[in-house]
Amino acid sequence: MELLILLGLLAVLAAVRFWLSMVDGVRSCPQAPENIQGRRQEKLPADSTGLPVSMPETGCCQTTGSKELQADCVQVFQNEAGVMAVLADGIGRSNTGKVSAQIAVDTVLDLYESYRVLNNPEYFFRTAFREAHLRIQRTIGERRGGACMAAVFLNGKEVSYALAGDIRIALMRGLELIPISSGHTIDVLAAAAWREGKLSRKEAVWSQERKTVWNYLGMDGFRQVETGELPVRIKSGDVILMASRGIWQELSMGEMEDLLLAGGGLPGCAERIARAAEQAEGGEKENGSILLVRAEVTNETDQL
Repeated sequence: MELLILLGLLAVLAAVRFWLSMVDGVRSCPQAPENIQGRRQEKLPADSTGLPVSMPETGCCQTTGSKELQADCVQVFQNEAGVMAVLADGIGRSNTGKVSAQIAVDTVLDLYESYRVLNNPEYFFRTAFREAHLRIQRTIGERRGGACMAAVFLNGKEVSYALAGDIRIALMRGLELIPISSGHTIDVLAAAAWREGKLSRKEAVWSQERKTVWNYLGMDGFRQVETGELPVRIKSGDVILMASRGIWQELSMGEMEDLLLAGGGLPGCAERIARAAEQAEGGEKENGSILLVRAEVTNETDQL
């Protein structure tokens, strides 16, 4: 009898915990701060003076939107080379999307972890994204799925990025949020085709409403990786913003800018943005993640 009562209490407890997890649609990234910091290190890397380098300030929050599962994966990792921030948005039914997103993030960090200096971020990104694409395909097999992924590298002087899919990357400098990525959506593809004379103006204008992703890791015919033409020189106080579809589809850059200017630390800013996306008008909503990373400058005299 006592055993039956105990089992009954455990069942009730499990049901309550499940209900609470469903009610709390907006949440910080799981297992924070471990999830944000990525792999724990026995010893933090040291700078040129021999002093340990602390992790930069970060803020991360996620919303499930109208979906049952959160298929995004977010990690920030630091070693002697610098800081690597990665956000992946899984695509696919059941757990296919979540598995694909985790593979994508793990691949980038697996390849980056041993670096002490990263002199050619663009080459690293193209190699890592291609490897992530192949690992996803080998894992999911015939299932349809994959992941959009963005990765940002900060070395104390510059920020470099790479992107496959429709994640947005922007730089908050002073009072302005500046987009620095384009993304692989139909509207962006159409605009580029119009500039190259491959599409009429009428066709390009019609396509501006189409935000469907046309390139992502794991898809047959995976095309290219978007990278910046030149690294962006960082300044003290800069904040990098990375957002998946469930965030940027609900909030404009101007709205996110206003929420960042409301003040407070980056964790609070991330939560405000995720909550605003969750409460935005509209019907079906994608799950989304917002990641904020404060760019730390190692040598102020090097700034332009």
